[in-house]
Amino acid sequence: MYIPIIGALIGIIIGVFIPYDIPINFVKYTAIAILAALDAIFGGIRAQLDQKFVFYKFISSFFTNTALAALLAYLGDILGIDIYMGAIVVFSIRIFQNLSLIREAIFDRVWWHAGSDSKDKDI
Repeated sequence: MYIPIIGALIGIIIGVFIPYDIPINFVKYTAIAILAALDAIFGGIRAQLDQKFVFYKFISSFFTNTALAALLAYLGDILGIDIYMGAIVVFSIRIFQNLSLIREAIFDRVWWHAGSDSKDKDI
């Protein structure tokens, strides 16, 4: 569970302290790459909470999703179609779905340790 979190923190620290402007031609690719990376990170956190985390699956999904999304955006640029929007929608849905499952797993653990009899209590 700590590998994705540490990687995200290192990336944020590098991004804050090293000023770098992305050329306007690569903004689409960068946005897609960031969403693909976030999707892999949140998927890794969810897998760890479900105790199904496999490091090699995490790394392969990280690089495969990023490369495929960038290739899709490039293909869309060549064809003159905004195909990258499809990847943005898919990654966004998966990110929110993973966040929902992460939240649910954390709440289940908190309620379990609090000695609650039922997970479906009204708040």
